[in-house]
Amino acid sequence: MERNLGIIAEYNPFHNGHLYHIKKAKEKTGATSVVCVMSGNFVQRGETSLVNKWTKAKMALENGVDLVLELPTLYSISSAENFARWSREDNGGNGRYYRYIIWNRNRRY
Repeated sequence: MERNLGIIAEYNPFHNGHLYHIKKAKEKTGATSVVCVMSGNFVQRGETSLVNKWTKAKMALENGVDLVLELPTLYSISSAENFARWSREDNGGNGRYYRYIIWNRNRRY
């Protein structure tokens, strides 16, 4: 049975703690795939990301994430509460808050 794991992250930049988190979360949940909702070029509190969103997505994909979705800037520069809230809400099922898929293991968008 396939199981998906959702992670909300910034990966600014990706480090060994993030890798540990992904591995342990997959292990504990039995997930077969990982979807990450991630900030783009701007992070919480409106700071500029240390690396661009394409590099962050690539680092995530090279370390166990299967699909990266960008959280729009309006929400990613918000407080931690709003960052998390808009990362998980889908506005009644239409998914309009996710700007686009940044990258998956098989194809860059």
